[in-house]
Amino acid sequence: MPAGAEVLIIRLRSLGDIVLLTPALAALHDWRPDLRLSVLVEPVWAPLLEGNPAVSEILLMRNFFSTARELRRRHFPIVYNQHAGPTSALLTAAIGAPDRVCWTRRQFSFVYNVLIDDPRQNIHTVEHRMGQFYATGLPRAPIPPARVYPQADALSAVAAKLSQRGIASGAPYAVIRPGAKYFTKRWSLDHFTDLAAWLREKHRIEPVFNIGRGDEEIAAETRRACADKFVLLDAFDLRELIALIASARIFIGNDSGPTHIAAALARPVVAIFSSSNSVHWRPWHTPSRVVQNDFSCNPCKGDRCYAFSEPRCILSLTPQQVKDACAALLAETATEN
Repeated sequence: MPAGAEVLIIRLRSLGDIVLLTPALAALHDWRPDLRLSVLVEPVWAPLLEGNPAVSEILLMRNFFSTARELRRRHFPIVYNQHAGPTSALLTAAIGAPDRVCWTRRQFSFVYNVLIDDPRQNIHTVEHRMGQFYATGLPRAPIPPARVYPQADALSAVAAKLSQRGIASGAPYAVIRPGAKYFTKRWSLDHFTDLAAWLREKHRIEPVFNIGRGDEEIAAETRRACADKFVLLDAFDLRELIALIASARIFIGNDSGPTHIAAALARPVVAIFSSSNSVHWRPWHTPSRVVQNDFSCNPCKGDRCYAFSEPRCILSLTPQQVKDACAALLAETATEN
């Protein structure tokens, strides 16, 4: 592509997937800083790319037809569909770029004229995302970390909210995220509160619980468990969530999107895995520990337990396993914080 060419990358949602696209964006920018990288996302996810030096423009997916018309007028020479669903495929077709890139064996594959072999092997999601770019000319090199960028106004707002709850600026705190999409991925809330008390007593780190969008099933129970015991912040938007995690001494949570935010902020991460594939979804390029017990049925979709009457993968994880992981990680990163 000529100097200054515009590149469109489609990744409409979701939290973890957009965060795990950022290493590819950084690699492209490092290789060809002249290229203008535009990323199309749904509006709610735009803060994940805010301030990213590799991104020239964040484009927002609103009404399908108006978005398609707007993008078609831009005459992008190439579109990478990193989303690969039916809506993004039809949008790719409507944009009319000369080169349209996606993986093989995806819906509406006839839309694309550059089809990349989908490896279907046990590699990290970041490495899978890189495949489209390697196949179209990006030289292979060490893959950068994921990165998100907290904004100054959000950092100030979060610092004020923490101060109101008795956590002074610079005081060490842990972000504890007990939510996850499926019950098979949610470690016991009682275990989380036991862990919180241990962090406070043993390590002098104040636990801060956070629940957000998608955590309605456990919201009331979490509020009861934290009442008069622990700080609970549950009215944060995505920009504030990024800011909250950015200053944390450690992040502890189930396999979910905020875990990838913590890794992208270079925070120490203890990730609690159960039904999902930790090779695909483990924290990328940050000091971390994965806590998971092996079962022959792992991985699975996680929407229910397919092998037992109860999800033993998550129920078998003990508080001591997670405490040991936290202690080891805190010791390992003591001089870095």
